[in-house]
Amino acid sequence: MRRFFPFLATLPLFLLFFLPLKAQYTVEGTITSGDTDLPLEFATVTLVKASDSAIVAGTVTDAAGLFSIPAGEGKYRVKTSFLGYETAFSEAFLLDAQNPRVNLPFRLAAKTTTLTEVEITGEKSIMELAADKKIFRVGQDLSTAGANASEILGNIPSVSVDTEGNVKLRGSSDVRILIDGKPSGMATAKGLQQLQGSLIESVEVITNPSARYEAEGNSGIINIVLKKERKTGLNGSFEIITGQPANYGVSLNINYRVKKINFFINYGITYRVSPNVNALYQEVYSNDTTFITDQSSEGRRAGMNNNIRGGLDYFFNDKNILTASYRFQRDDGDRITDIVYKDYLFNTVKLNSTTLRNQYEVEKEPYSEYVLSYKKLFTRKNHEFNADVRYLNYWENSDQLFTETTFIPTQTQEQGTVTRQRSVNDEYENQYLIQMDYVQPLGKEGKFEAGLRSSFRDMTNDYIVTDENTDGEWVVVPEFDNVFIYNENIHAVYGILGNKNKKISYQIGLRAEATDVKTTLEKTNEINPRNYANLFPSAHLAYHLPGNNDLQISYSRRVRRPEYRELSPFVTLSDRRNFFSGNPDLNPEFTHSLEIGHLKYFDKGSLSSAIYYRNSEGTIQSIRRVDSEGFSTSLPENLAGQNVFGAELAFGYTLLPWWKLDANANFFRAITDGTNIDATFSSDTYSWFVRQTSKFTVSKKISIQLRGNYEAPELMPQGKRKALYYFDFAIQKDLWNKKGRLTLNVLDILNSRKMRTIIEGETFFTDRTSQFQRRQINLTLSYRLNQ
Repeated sequence: MRRFFPFLATLPLFLLFFLPLKAQYTVEGTITSGDTDLPLEFATVTLVKASDSAIVAGTVTDAAGLFSIPAGEGKYRVKTSFLGYETAFSEAFLLDAQNPRVNLPFRLAAKTTTLTEVEITGEKSIMELAADKKIFRVGQDLSTAGANASEILGNIPSVSVDTEGNVKLRGSSDVRILIDGKPSGMATAKGLQQLQGSLIESVEVITNPSARYEAEGNSGIINIVLKKERKTGLNGSFEIITGQPANYGVSLNINYRVKKINFFINYGITYRVSPNVNALYQEVYSNDTTFITDQSSEGRRAGMNNNIRGGLDYFFNDKNILTASYRFQRDDGDRITDIVYKDYLFNTVKLNSTTLRNQYEVEKEPYSEYVLSYKKLFTRKNHEFNADVRYLNYWENSDQLFTETTFIPTQTQEQGTVTRQRSVNDEYENQYLIQMDYVQPLGKEGKFEAGLRSSFRDMTNDYIVTDENTDGEWVVVPEFDNVFIYNENIHAVYGILGNKNKKISYQIGLRAEATDVKTTLEKTNEINPRNYANLFPSAHLAYHLPGNNDLQISYSRRVRRPEYRELSPFVTLSDRRNFFSGNPDLNPEFTHSLEIGHLKYFDKGSLSSAIYYRNSEGTIQSIRRVDSEGFSTSLPENLAGQNVFGAELAFGYTLLPWWKLDANANFFRAITDGTNIDATFSSDTYSWFVRQTSKFTVSKKISIQLRGNYEAPELMPQGKRKALYYFDFAIQKDLWNKKGRLTLNVLDILNSRKMRTIIEGETFFTDRTSQFQRRQINLTLSYRLNQ
């Protein structure tokens, strides 16, 4: 409690800083097509002053044609527009204490006259704020041109991506990543690096999810929304990419809407070469002797990736929509890595031996996903039913050949020291998902939500390692020959009750999840079942303060279930002296999460801030152990727990007409207790990271963007992570009357994005530097058709 007291002491200052100044009210409504009565998604809505038509705020409609704009007291009009339809204005209306909420329905008439050129000077905000999440429209970020999903996430406030592609939310790697709101085989570090950024519409960050969302992910949820239009007629976009190191690709997004049917297709093909470098210095202390290894590696992965997603929406009427889609992705690549081990005794003056290890790997990864969705809208606003059925199939084949040679200091080859080893790994996955959600309005502003979800996941990993003997024959290594089977069934049901009045809105929910997980090593008949049922409550309270201020308080209970790879006991052999494996005995980690957030709107920007606290039990972290010969093994284990206290600030402001500034900062304290494993496994660290983006409008056609990132050092139970920093640059020019864009960006200008860690134990010291993402230069040409 004494540790938590200073944190609580800052709360009054935090609240006093945002002293109420002016009342806030709401303008809302719907926009539909005048000829079909169907909702118009992404229609532009602008709130203007009635006196001089000065723009106050703006937004776009959602899939149901709904919009909502917060505003202060005053007299206003609303302007609505959509491509191919006549612009419409509302009558003037007054917002005040007697009229705190105005609802405006619009039916837009289709244009019948020939269209002349119209220059649109407004720009959709990069960040939009919803009730329980932040939405980032990635299309306005210059640095995302030519990037993959992993690189895009690394530019999102609150999110960081390390050099190995692992995603963190507010400094925690325990984050749930969804694709279009559902689990996906692409939501992995490797999968995100293969997903082309041009296929992404937006990224949603949910730091304290309600019971509506699955309970997985202790630090929150990141939802990647893929592009799909529903505009009338033919529209789409095209993109061509070239880059260095090699990054060549083409993508297209096509949508055709006619009457009751909407067709959409996204396709991307890329060829990319990803070079990497690593270095490791290690000392091992045994029997009054210090064994030293100076290790370096250099490698690259080259691969061709095809990604296609297509489907259709059928509108039975404006209240019933059926959507069917199919997605296929295939990645074919090869990996070459050369590792050099230099061994010394006591110091690095005299070299004992040098060992060279070469890895050549060929990978094949086809992935398929089938989706069928139904949406029913009832007559009353916000009364709806949604059903979703998904099936995904994934297969990965990895064939690796390792060649290792040892030399004496004279650099002549030692007799009998050439060894060859082969590892073949076939991994299969089948997953079924069924989900239904229902929303029932209650009273004037209240609503009740309920739903159920079941997922069935089966994975098989057929793994075998063989050594080449002196006769040139390949002999199976018994301890590396097995079949690992993973069966996971998760069933959930939830209910949420919410209501709001002029100033206060609340939402309370409860989710129940039953988990049945079983792992099996087939050849040795080792079975490890895990069965548990848990309740996950959530609560959200929002208070609308005067002066365009919102205060939010939220709580949720979350879980981190061990992933398939964290349970698999198979050992990676890429590095002959540093092994990584899973732990079949790993248990889930549970977290209580509390957050207090504030949102302030300005005429030229917004300020979002939050303080948060997470208490975790059974924290999952990787533990490294080194034997007397210098060989290490790293595997995840359950620590006793962790407490995290943090504060976050996100600020966006147009300083000058030609300069828009966005900044994000996060400061946290993490207290980790791993003394249940070893008395020395504990840490108490203060750390922070900051990201700043400046966008400069040089002329009507040219804009420049600069971004800086810094992550401060962080202590860990076995050592520390050193500071990390990098800078990005981009310049963009509009072409062909703003239908096209040419973008040049440089990611990691200084080539400084390196993960540097020090891990220590009683018998070893390890200093490691990894850089899996080198400086990348991309040139991207894009063209928009009827957009």
